[in-house]
Amino acid sequence: MKKQTLGGLLALSMAIIPALAACSQEQKPADKTAGAGAAPAAQMEAKKPVSFTLAYAAGDPAHKQGVVDTIAAFNKANPNIKIVDVSNNSSATYLEYLKTKDAVGEFPDFVEMRDTQLYADAGKLAELPADLKDLFKLTAQVNGKFYTAPIAGSAPQGIIYNKKMYKDAGITQEPKTYAEFLEICEKLKAKGIAPLVVGGKDIWHMGFLINKFLIDDVFIKDPNWNAKRNKGEVSFTDAGPTKAMKDFTQLFEKGYVEKGFLSTADNQTTSLLVTNKAAMLYSGPWMFKQILDADPSFELGFYALPGTDGKINLATLPNQQGWSMTTEAAKNPEKAAAMKQFIQFFFAKEQYAHYLELVSGIPTTKENITYKAIEPLQTVLKVVSDPNTGHSMQINGFWGDNTMPASFRNWFYKLSQDWASGKLTVEEAMKKSDEEWNTEVKALKK
Repeated sequence: MKKQTLGGLLALSMAIIPALAACSQEQKPADKTAGAGAAPAAQMEAKKPVSFTLAYAAGDPAHKQGVVDTIAAFNKANPNIKIVDVSNNSSATYLEYLKTKDAVGEFPDFVEMRDTQLYADAGKLAELPADLKDLFKLTAQVNGKFYTAPIAGSAPQGIIYNKKMYKDAGITQEPKTYAEFLEICEKLKAKGIAPLVVGGKDIWHMGFLINKFLIDDVFIKDPNWNAKRNKGEVSFTDAGPTKAMKDFTQLFEKGYVEKGFLSTADNQTTSLLVTNKAAMLYSGPWMFKQILDADPSFELGFYALPGTDGKINLATLPNQQGWSMTTEAAKNPEKAAAMKQFIQFFFAKEQYAHYLELVSGIPTTKENITYKAIEPLQTVLKVVSDPNTGHSMQINGFWGDNTMPASFRNWFYKLSQDWASGKLTVEEAMKKSDEEWNTEVKALKK
């Protein structure tokens, strides 16, 4: 496996950034049922009736709608191909869902893959047809192979906030430092307003803020930290990770997070914002449309949250996520052709523009994709392209020697609920984290 280096990752990131400005232009959204983007697939159109199962992470409503719309449009344009949507609608995480499907012999034919290294190493993924690479500016190479068609560029997270609530609390400008952000939280709290809503019922949502602090204090300084942790050369009890998690925990300890966070699902955070029960949400631009759909009059603002050193660092480096064909399904020529046809359809200009507009996403294709970008999204694009912005990945986004043990992410996010609730100290949690990581690494070696 190739070791990632900071220089290599930044080179990939800088190659993507010049294309971001195109999103701020306007284009009429695609007809979600017309199938106008199907033309490229006609070159290898499957003629025989064929079906394949498809699974994707359905937790985010905007992403779900975008995929559902694309499937509907594809089925209309290709009546001989039936896509059977078997996506997870239970409370299980997406990784747990895929593991369960694999264990009972029902692994989907075509998947949104988020743990590519894990499944590639297990022989579950087929290499995508080489000519599909030509669709994209960049593709991740896992074990030197092309397994995933990148659905969208890595979208940065930051503070989504209610401008009116800021004004009512006497907050006249966005923070330029992390200390100023804490002052904003204190002013909102003094007004009886919950500063932040966190969808802690969904453990993956806990990862949003966790990764913000880990990037600031760990990964922006050492992108090979995971590889060193795998070798036992660094520890969660070291200064960087400990500081990161203490900063994370401080938000809960000071009462800056809405008290019901453990029972608040990610899809309920919009409701708390538009009903003025919380002023801010730490999330990404995919939430913009959901918020404005819920309340078109909502005064939506966005800014990147500075680190305690005043610098802006974002999880914007290209990652290994995307559409994948599974090994068994790809052995069937008809299925393989149909799945390839779906990939071409998904990324065709008008269809892809519709998806990106729904999720406020960043295009990955070589073809110029434009759609109407609202002011907060323009802010996102501006900060991403700022030469002073640092670029990294979330803890689970790395691959190669920096691959995190697959089950550790959800275990760690679950543990964060305990220390955020005061059941554990950060120091205790960091010791447990070292123990769990070591256990999982040893299990992988057996």
